[in-house]
Amino acid sequence: MSHKYDSIIESILFAAGDSLPKAQLAEILQISQKEVEEQIENLKRFYKENNRGFKIIEIDDEYQLCTVEENFRYIQCIKEPKRRQGLSQAAFETLSVVAYNQPVTRGSIEFIRGVNSDGSVNKLIERGLIEERGRLDAPGRPILYGTTLEFLRSFGLRSLKDLPELEAVQLELPDDIEKAKEENLQLELSIDDSEETLKGD
Repeated sequence: MSHKYDSIIESILFAAGDSLPKAQLAEILQISQKEVEEQIENLKRFYKENNRGFKIIEIDDEYQLCTVEENFRYIQCIKEPKRRQGLSQAAFETLSVVAYNQPVTRGSIEFIRGVNSDGSVNKLIERGLIEERGRLDAPGRPILYGTTLEFLRSFGLRSLKDLPELEAVQLELPDDIEKAKEENLQLELSIDDSEETLKGD
């Protein structure tokens, strides 16, 4: 198998400093996405067989050049220490609701959890774990939220298909969630109608 593009791909990923779509690499190199996959596998094998300090991870059809976990404590010595607070239980619950039901509105998240989730949603956006995904085509056009590539990267997932399955006891939850979404939308419509009435008064 040819290693013709190994050096080029390595340079591109290193310079990018972030993940790059497979399609973009194929366009840059003027080769097929299948050939990109083969070249990436060449690099992965080379890094592993030669005990190199790099590895390539795949996230949702994107590739990123990273350092290996074993060297992290040494890398920390040259970087400014970052104080990063872990996610609260409320934030984890909110993230789970978004991950398994995206795209989802803030109102639906709160209906499912049964509590106000403004703080958790804002924290997850700040941490880059969720993002806006357009707006629901309904009165008021509430914002829809979904997970990000950073979410996949942080939890070691290649795609949303790698999310662990819900426990058997929770298998009926999606139907309940859809019902909750519908009821919440009706609630949002009622609120909008009430606001319009007040404006008219």
